[in-house]
Amino acid sequence: MTGPAPAVARIRAAVRAELADLDPGELVLAAVSGGRDSMALADALVFEAERARLRAGALIVDHGLQPGSSEVALQVERALRKLGLDPVTVLRVSVGEAGGPEAAARAARYQALDAAASQCHAAAVLLGHTLDDQAETVLLGLGRGSGARSLSGMPRRRDIYRRPLLDIDRATTSAACVVAGLEPWDDPHNLSPAFARIRVRSEVMPVLERELGPGVVPSLARTADQLRDDDAALEAWARTVAEQALAAGHQAEGWDCSVLAQAPAAVRRRVIRRAALAAGVAGHGLRHSQLVAVDALVAKWHGQGPVDLPGGIQAERRYGRLRLVAAIGTKPSSLHGDDLEE
Repeated sequence: MTGPAPAVARIRAAVRAELADLDPGELVLAAVSGGRDSMALADALVFEAERARLRAGALIVDHGLQPGSSEVALQVERALRKLGLDPVTVLRVSVGEAGGPEAAARAARYQALDAAASQCHAAAVLLGHTLDDQAETVLLGLGRGSGARSLSGMPRRRDIYRRPLLDIDRATTSAACVVAGLEPWDDPHNLSPAFARIRVRSEVMPVLERELGPGVVPSLARTADQLRDDDAALEAWARTVAEQALAAGHQAEGWDCSVLAQAPAAVRRRVIRRAALAAGVAGHGLRHSQLVAVDALVAKWHGQGPVDLPGGIQAERRYGRLRLVAAIGTKPSSLHGDDLEE
């Protein structure tokens, strides 16, 4: 008796590993767009969930960004039910404009997925991001001049979300769809040069592979893994420093600048970024130059005034302590250690 085709076997093994810690009877959902990656993921989930005695369902997000999107979502729903997934839910969302079209669509998508997973009491939501997606994410971060946080790419797990396919390339998911007789949907947006990710995929990556060799994609993904480990270590260090700086000064408001100044710049700026997020500053609106300016209040103090941050927040140094306050009024931000978690 022959086993499954190599492409199918690889994807099943990857999904199996992500389901190993779940208890029988728990519900696992796949986020499915109808494309090759998510359809191959859904097919593998059906097979592995039955073996693990788990319930398997799917979520389909209809962003409503192109004509006929509702019909496409219904076609995907029918295909997933035919595979054996249940429940299968279509989530229709309204995409705003904040941060640009890609960021706005992503925010709307995850908000809908969060709510649906909570309502279904799902134990995990599987996402179909592949090795190629990870490499593209790293290149996009490099192009924006991002730090280790962005260059570390997409994590394999975060909260309820899991990405089983981060070590598997698109060629493998495409082959799995052919073997399984699946009919994935080709999103026209995946051909549009209006999106930066698509330009990286269709124009930048082929040049890199031609000039540097076909190992560029796994090399970029490996770089993300290494940077993620580095970033995790620096984040842990930053949490410790923040707690020490908050505790110093007998519960006075803000962070003790003398404590912060002893830490390396990379650690201080992580403390500042976390503080800004806790105070209500949107992460996508916080610029590197603003972090540097706030850091100067700590490490290069010469009497300079407050630094304006997005969201009507100001960073100021008063009596040797760094504080984040509303630009209008004097009420300080919450400075409890728990607020420093994103």
